[in-house]
Amino acid sequence: MATLTVYDTPAVAPVTGFWTRARKAGLVFVVLGLVAAVGFTMLAKSGSHARFSFGENVSGAGVTVPARAGAAGFGVLCVLAGAALLAGRADRWLRALTGVALGAFVLSLLSWQVAPHTMPLGNMGQVTVKAALPLVLGALAGVLCERTGVINVAIEGQLLTGAFAGALVGTMAASTWAGLVAAAVGGLFIALLLAVLAIRYLVDQVVLGVVLNVFALGLTGFLFTQLMQPYGDRYNNPPVFPTWRIPVLADIPVLGPALFATNVFGYVAIVLVIVIHLALFRTRWGLRTRAVGEHPTAADTVGIKVNLTRYRNVLLAGLVAGIGGASLTIGDVGGFNQNMTGGKGFIALAALIFGRWSPVGAMLAALLFGFCEALGTFLSNNGSPIPSEFLSMLPYVATIIAVAGLIGRVRAPAADGQPYVKG
Repeated sequence: MATLTVYDTPAVAPVTGFWTRARKAGLVFVVLGLVAAVGFTMLAKSGSHARFSFGENVSGAGVTVPARAGAAGFGVLCVLAGAALLAGRADRWLRALTGVALGAFVLSLLSWQVAPHTMPLGNMGQVTVKAALPLVLGALAGVLCERTGVINVAIEGQLLTGAFAGALVGTMAASTWAGLVAAAVGGLFIALLLAVLAIRYLVDQVVLGVVLNVFALGLTGFLFTQLMQPYGDRYNNPPVFPTWRIPVLADIPVLGPALFATNVFGYVAIVLVIVIHLALFRTRWGLRTRAVGEHPTAADTVGIKVNLTRYRNVLLAGLVAGIGGASLTIGDVGGFNQNMTGGKGFIALAALIFGRWSPVGAMLAALLFGFCEALGTFLSNNGSPIPSEFLSMLPYVATIIAVAGLIGRVRAPAADGQPYVKG
């Protein structure tokens, strides 16, 4: 039997001419750095200090930064990183310098905004991870689908259905584990509709995803108003998973509380990212999945059942997304609210693109969006002069910037969105 090899082609097309991608990024970072170095410095209060503690509260060891000096210094660092890219001699360091520039800009902003308060980095890490959990699991669902050639715009609907089912069954059974299983089944239900209609009946996958999202919103909204709203104690009062703190590891500064003092969803997300990444790039299943997503006809000629592989992966993605939805109800607030996902499925889709269809990349992108949400909440609670409406927009603004900066520069699986009909 013939063998099939799948090669990962470069995700970024080469750019010619003076305005390369690195130079464009450098110009943006120079402008941002000047805004930070001048604007944030002028707005910072003279003599005030921003303190960053390493633990879960404001006391304990930490670092204190003068507000004006920090805003100016980090702003200059952002300018220098951008200038290096703008000069055209550091293209190979694009990712590293981009990280330095963005980090410096954020630190400059924090030097201005945090003062005269204290930001507990350990607690911020916990809030970031909690906000990112549905995004991580939703993005993993997208990876499983799109690596096999099926566009999953219905992540929002899968998250919403999982959140509803988890709250409903968790309340009725008085069990978090029963709610978790029900949430997975809820996500599976939407995924089954996606798989049958997209793979068997060849419905346009983007339109189908939007329709399924509207269907999930309408179904859960109707059941919420008919069951949960009038009979909340009976149908919308689920138990919540407790926090499992791992001794010693949870005491690691900053990262410890975020990674090792969380509930079951945090540990499930970590395990799934590792397992899916290794399975996708190190196993026969992963090779066949990528082959179906890149060259379905070639995969068929070597004996791979293309549509069966797509069915399996889409259904598996539904299970993962349903668990992500449960993290919002039985993993956090302990109840379901109408349209409580609030567009998180679309942010997860952006994280998928930002992460270049890689489980680890999607996780890092989701954490970035989660940090934006956590930062907006912290600043709003500490009397930031920035209007709260703008702070609540941070995750969505980050999503727009990420997608706008990467569309056209990353390559989706070649057969993504293309139905396969065996000749």
